[in-house]
Amino acid sequence: MGNEHGKDFEAQVRDMMAEDAYTIRPSSAPYTAIRRKGTTERRRRVAAAGAVLVALAAAPVAAYAVNGNGGDGSVNTAAPLPSTRASQGTSPTPAQSAPVGPTGPATSRQLLDGITLAQAADGLEKCIAWRMEGQKGVSSRSPLTDLGDAADYRIILALNSTGDSNAPGDGIYIVAVKEQTTKPQLTRLICNIKDGKAEGVNISAGSLKFDNGGPVMSDDNGKLDRQSSIDKGNWKLPFGWGSIGRYESNVTRVTVSYGGSTSEAALDHGWFVATGTLNEQVTLAPHVKGYDNTGKVVYDSDNDAGYNKTLP
Repeated sequence: MGNEHGKDFEAQVRDMMAEDAYTIRPSSAPYTAIRRKGTTERRRRVAAAGAVLVALAAAPVAAYAVNGNGGDGSVNTAAPLPSTRASQGTSPTPAQSAPVGPTGPATSRQLLDGITLAQAADGLEKCIAWRMEGQKGVSSRSPLTDLGDAADYRIILALNSTGDSNAPGDGIYIVAVKEQTTKPQLTRLICNIKDGKAEGVNISAGSLKFDNGGPVMSDDNGKLDRQSSIDKGNWKLPFGWGSIGRYESNVTRVTVSYGGSTSEAALDHGWFVATGTLNEQVTLAPHVKGYDNTGKVVYDSDNDAGYNKTLP
């Protein structure tokens, strides 16, 4: 059968196929574009994996496998490495913060009679709480009524306390100081603990300046270096005593003599702390001397008009 051009149908089809061969034949694969796309994708995955490794190196608390079983380069946060795997059925332990409490003394010999820093800190907290409980309802706020937190203090001495007729029962003394340079002001407290409970607090507060005109100033608290004046001449012996006070920066050594023996004081951030054992009844107060870095005596309590040289 022919058509309008005079060709039979078969011939027409052959002509059309010959003319449109490119149209019906698949085009060649775009290898260049595919290769470029593949290279770009690999670079993206390598960069992502590198970023993950950098992040893991910066945060060693938890490391994770970079590639999952699928091999697609994704981060598998559900599969921690064995070295950091938490125990099954338990939550990871959070990082522990540093314990909050008072600062310890400069030397170990300021904690006597087996008293640990933890015990001294616990006693200090109890004494502050005891004092604040007793001050409820007091409208005025001063260093004598508002002691602040135990963490604000430095413990400079802890030793056994000896009971007497005025305050029966042995316990421990804890001496702590707090300096406020913004005011400026200094608070010193002596805490007495008996049977694990606060029994009393002796507090002094005042200026950072010395009021005796010398480079050393003793703290005459009437607690650490003597038993009750009621029992004067009849103290329980042996008696462990302490002597504290302040010194200026030009003083590099302090000694305290008491009852025939001399003790080298520890120097702790502007405070001197001396201790010893009394084996005889005494009537004279501790004798304090301060020295400079050449060994010269720059303070002698015997020459200090404001120092009580005899015991009451």
